[in-house]
Amino acid sequence: MKKFTLVIGALGFAATAMSAHAYTGEKLARNAKITIADARAIALKAHPGKVTDEELEKEGGGSGLRYSFDIRSGKVTHEVGVDAETGKLLENKPEGPNPD
Repeated sequence: MKKFTLVIGALGFAATAMSAHAYTGEKLARNAKITIADARAIALKAHPGKVTDEELEKEGGGSGLRYSFDIRSGKVTHEVGVDAETGKLLENKPEGPNPD
């Protein structure tokens, strides 16, 4: 019985850990040439802080597929966009009064 409980507990932990890595637009990742980890590093280099939200979305500009990060630094949240095909920085500005 202890072994069964350990296995069930481990499976529950694994499921929780996997869902923590999901992000909005993850299904579009097969179309991206760079990974979200690489895009996150580019975004944090452009605007250091804590990533509070991240997504992969189809949006005009660049290749049309971009990673978008909300990065909080102090009291200000910046929206930083990184092209999912080239890794080029597309946007780095304070988030407006009506965030996405």
